[in-house]
Amino acid sequence: MLALPRLALALALAAALSIGMAHAAPVSAIDDNGDTVTLAAPAQRVVSLAPHVTELLYAAGGGAKLVGAVSYSDYPPQAQSVSRVGDNRALDLERIAALKPDLIVVWRHGNAQQQLDRLRELHIPLFFSEPHHLDDVATSLTRLGTLLGTQKTAQDAANAYRGQIAQLRATYAQRAPVRVFYEVWDQPLMTVNGESMISDAITLCGGRNVFAALRPLVPTLSTEAVLAADPDAIVTASPGATAPDRPLPALERWRAWPQLKAVAHGNLYAIDGDLLTRAGPRIAQGAQRLCEDLQRARTN
Repeated sequence: MLALPRLALALALAAALSIGMAHAAPVSAIDDNGDTVTLAAPAQRVVSLAPHVTELLYAAGGGAKLVGAVSYSDYPPQAQSVSRVGDNRALDLERIAALKPDLIVVWRHGNAQQQLDRLRELHIPLFFSEPHHLDDVATSLTRLGTLLGTQKTAQDAANAYRGQIAQLRATYAQRAPVRVFYEVWDQPLMTVNGESMISDAITLCGGRNVFAALRPLVPTLSTEAVLAADPDAIVTASPGATAPDRPLPALERWRAWPQLKAVAHGNLYAIDGDLLTRAGPRIAQGAQRLCEDLQRARTN
């Protein structure tokens, strides 16, 4: 029979071995491309190829494992010190390979196909991220948490996010509808259809996307189409981290058509684009600001 000190040591070693084996167990998650991504063990060195992915990784508890990220990955603040590997238009593939990641999280339609093909040649697991609906953000958090081995942190973040969205839905979704034109860009004039997360946020707030039925996801349209739709409110994103790439919102130009309901009632709104257009947990904050703006539109 083992003496008590030796027995305690044996039990401690057995427990440590059990924990080590659990940590080394394979993990799997389905990405937004519908593919199952399986890792031999939770990822320890991760590269993010989109700002929204960086936010998701930190929220899911994987910030300490992030070894590379693209430009404009500026939130949370500590993400700014992560090594840069290019941007969505031009990735530094040599730099990515040198970082020796065991997982690369890709923006499904935000990264060039040619570069994605080159990434596949590195034989590093790729997880494609492209949430389309508000509820997809929570799902993304839990799936990434599985691959990172940070399930509890990811689940807590997902629950907190779901709570914020549920509160907004309960508060605003059944209020008097507000017909909304969301302006993505002014030259050429572009909007989003009903399959986008921004349109989902509009619906959450009791709004109606006047161009929901158009195709593709980000359709181009004419000024005449907006005049014919005559929205109650016009909303766009104000510059956030992407300020160098676009001018200030051109909402003022709509004042040239005072017959528009949105202009006549002063319902021209700009919301921080980093909060409203990035498919990460902060979109709950962007949705709240959108809901508050549409509530003002109801009373103007």
